[in-house]
Amino acid sequence: MSTTSALGTAHVPGPDTGRLDEASRFRIFTVLAIIVLYTEVAPIQFTMVSAALQKIAPSFPAAGPNITWSLIVFGLIGASASPVIGKLSDIWGKKRVFLICGLVFAAGCLLSAVTTSWPLFLAGRCLQSTAAGMAIVAYGLIRDLMPHKYVPIGLGISATGLGFSAAVAPILAGYLVDQHSWRAMFWVLFGFVALMTPLVALVVPESKLRVRGRVDIAGAMLLSGGVAMILLYVSKGNDWGWREPTTLAWLFGGLAALIAFIAVELRSSTPLMDMRLLFSPRVSLVLLTAVFAASLVGVHSYAVAYMVQTPPQSAVESTIVSRTVERVTQAAGLPVPAELVHVTLSPGYSYGDGLSLMQFALRIGLAQGLLAMACGVVAGLLARRIGPRIPLIAALTLFAGTTVALAVLPHTWQVFALTGLGFGGALGLYYACMPILMVEAVPSEQQGISVGMLGAAQSLSTAFGTAVITAFVSGHPITTGVSVAGRPPQEATLPNVFADRGYELGFWFGVAATGCALVVVLLMKHGRTPATGGAFLH
Repeated sequence: MSTTSALGTAHVPGPDTGRLDEASRFRIFTVLAIIVLYTEVAPIQFTMVSAALQKIAPSFPAAGPNITWSLIVFGLIGASASPVIGKLSDIWGKKRVFLICGLVFAAGCLLSAVTTSWPLFLAGRCLQSTAAGMAIVAYGLIRDLMPHKYVPIGLGISATGLGFSAAVAPILAGYLVDQHSWRAMFWVLFGFVALMTPLVALVVPESKLRVRGRVDIAGAMLLSGGVAMILLYVSKGNDWGWREPTTLAWLFGGLAALIAFIAVELRSSTPLMDMRLLFSPRVSLVLLTAVFAASLVGVHSYAVAYMVQTPPQSAVESTIVSRTVERVTQAAGLPVPAELVHVTLSPGYSYGDGLSLMQFALRIGLAQGLLAMACGVVAGLLARRIGPRIPLIAALTLFAGTTVALAVLPHTWQVFALTGLGFGGALGLYYACMPILMVEAVPSEQQGISVGMLGAAQSLSTAFGTAVITAFVSGHPITTGVSVAGRPPQEATLPNVFADRGYELGFWFGVAATGCALVVVLLMKHGRTPATGGAFLH
């Protein structure tokens, strides 16, 4: 006897997807391991690049605070590409699209590794954004290939990795940047994909599931263009003037594009996003949770790594004195004693441990990443027993609590390390529960596009959170006054150093966004029963 889901669909035996029901456990878990390892390029690159921004910034001095667009553009393009990639995987085959995404990612790594141009570096990051789509396709492969009892656990492992991004990536990034340069990170990522691609091609079977349709290019352009304009307004509004007509034009233009996107999708016979599916409670509430919660990931990933690697105030003052002495001595042709140079900094700059990237990895990143990995597996196991909603509530509560601590406690690496433990646990629970909720909500024929919608929401929200904190910190610069031999001080703005208040406002924004996500999940009726791995949902 069939039953009916919240979407009005019946639970009946599903289509033949090539599920490995008769395969040995060794075969099943080998396939899962290869899928997860290939997918880990997404968290690996995010871990590396977000941690290394403070080291990348001097190579592109014209970027200034816009160095955060290294992260924003990844989320922006990844968000607009994820639904397209998800749709293509349903039409062309998930394994085929999985491999194509990996090759495009490798090309982006190669470009970012060799270029000295800021626009070309961003272009490389745009190509690398296909890694966000790889995670989407991996969820579909796991649902199609894994036996149903292994799907929740497989999704939990896929969401948080097998340990490479958690344990190895922070240390590897620290070694590469400290001993070589930030460019070495992209060479290693390129090599990792080159090594893994043949393994995926040989070991992972193709899903047999196909759907008919075509990709809505117009919808994709309206979605990406609208979001790009809004993100530009948020990140640059402080510099351009929030109320200036030319600045507001970006905001209103972006909103108009998103409204047009909805109108186009409602009339399209093959929409990029199924609006009926999008607005069903089981899907819309999951996406709304992602919109709020993932913005904190963008705030936290940028702020913590950047703050602890910033030199302390005393070191900044000493550097300014040394450079001033050198400059004045060259101009005057006579040595100038350092005692004659007086430096004053504007108030509000109390953080900065001057850690190397390796020190950041060992003191903060490693433990946080390992805990995220472990909690991802725990979340998958809990979802099978009690459903994913309760672990998700725990994740959001931890998110909010640790971020309040970041906003009110002293900004030292010890505080960041302690709060990082709670944040890492929350990260693992959150990223494991979200795809499980989505898989439980939709039939297999809509797997690719629905998880693509989730990927789009999370990528956009992460990019938005990074854009918001960029606006806050750029609005609170640190200025310096340099006086030589009692002369009137010459004032300037310190590059890549910002006041505590900008970061604190970003943390409070993250707390508010997470609080909204928690309210949504508390009202959510979906996810209260044990996860089935989408068994027989049709």
